[in-house]
Amino acid sequence: MIKYPHIDPAIIRIGPFSLRWYGFMYVVGFVSSYLLTVYQLKKRALKIERARIDDLYFYLIVGLIVGARLGYILFYNLPFYFENPLEIFVLWHGGMSFHGGLIGAFVAGYIYIKRKGLDFFLIIDLIIPTCPIGLGFGRLGNFINGELFGRPSDVPWAMIFPNGGNVPRHPSQLYEAFFEGLLLFVILWVYKDRKRREGDVFALFLILYGCFRIFCEFFREPDVQIGQILGLFSMGQLLSGLTIAGGLFLKYYWLPKRSTRT
Repeated sequence: MIKYPHIDPAIIRIGPFSLRWYGFMYVVGFVSSYLLTVYQLKKRALKIERARIDDLYFYLIVGLIVGARLGYILFYNLPFYFENPLEIFVLWHGGMSFHGGLIGAFVAGYIYIKRKGLDFFLIIDLIIPTCPIGLGFGRLGNFINGELFGRPSDVPWAMIFPNGGNVPRHPSQLYEAFFEGLLLFVILWVYKDRKRREGDVFALFLILYGCFRIFCEFFREPDVQIGQILGLFSMGQLLSGLTIAGGLFLKYYWLPKRSTRT
C-alpha cells in the first residue's frame, strides 16, 4: 500500500478567498489547449483570424461549464436538485459531468462556428486533440481533493483516501489521468496529421475517450446516490457507451456521406 499524499486543496488563501488546485488545473488545461490550437493554426497557415479562435474559446468555456453542471444535475442527482433548486448555483459544492460539458461545449461551439461561416469539422479537429490535456489535469485535481476515488483493492499501489474510509482503494483518478489524459493526447496528436478527412479526429476522440472511461470506471467507486445500474454498469459507463456510438456513427456514416456531397 502507498500512503496517500495529503496535499492542501488550496494553493493559497487570502482571507475568505482561496485558489484551489482543482480550479487551477482547469485553467492550465484551457490555456494549454488554446496555445496548442493557435500553434496549429500558424503551422498549417490556415486563413482563420486568431480573434475568431479567441472568441470561440470564450463560448466553449461557457458552454462547457453550463453543460457540465446541467449534465451532473440531470444524469447523476436530479432528485436532490429538484428538492434543493438553489443548490444548482452553488458550484463550489462540486458536481460536474464531463459528458454534459462535452455536449454544452459542442452546442456552443457549433452555434458560434456556423454563425461565423467557418468549417465546423476543420475547427473542431484543431481543438479536440488538445482537450485530453484538460481532462488529465482535471483528474489530478480530483486526486488532490481526494474525491472520485477507486474501489477497495489490495494492489500494492492502493491508497487510503481521507473520505474513503479505512480501506485501501484504487487511485482511479490517476488511471483516468493517464488513459483519458496523457495517452489519449498522444494518440490524437499523432493521428491529426494522418487523418483521412476533417472530423476524423473528433470521431476518434469520442470513440477512444468512451473506451478509456468505461475501462477506468471498473476501478472507480460508483456514485453513492446511483450505485450500479442493473447491478453491472455505472452511469459514466452508460454515457460513455453513447459517446462511443456517436463516434462510430460520425466516423463510418456521417463523415463519409458528407465527403461524397462535397
